[in-house]
Amino acid sequence: MEIAKTVSTRATCLRRSVGAVIERDRRILTTGYNGAPRGVPHCAEYGCDITQRCQLAAHAEQNAIAQAAANGVSCEGATLYVMCQPCNACAKMIINSGIKRVVYEGDYPDPLSLELFELAGVEIVRVGGE
Repeated sequence: MEIAKTVSTRATCLRRSVGAVIERDRRILTTGYNGAPRGVPHCAEYGCDITQRCQLAAHAEQNAIAQAAANGVSCEGATLYVMCQPCNACAKMIINSGIKRVVYEGDYPDPLSLELFELAGVEIVRVGGE
């Protein structure tokens, strides 16, 4: 989880800094942080309204999975460490990527994501946090 926190320092989202790490067999496969897609101006440059739902940034989980895909790295059977509970859109990507375990610290108000993980048999572990 400490590595995910370090990765979050690269986040470009104005609302929240989140980091994610995908590992298997105690080896880091990929990392991701929330921020604008490749080639798109960062949130500060684009002019996001931080009082609204994020308009531009992809979530840390999405970017970690995308990095794996871009580099031809399979996530099958891996563990995802992320600073907060994934949303349901990220949950769907996590399930479809083959990740079998999610370890998170902070809450996120999305009970559907937890239900999706349960239905798909993905192990969820909440550690520390608020």
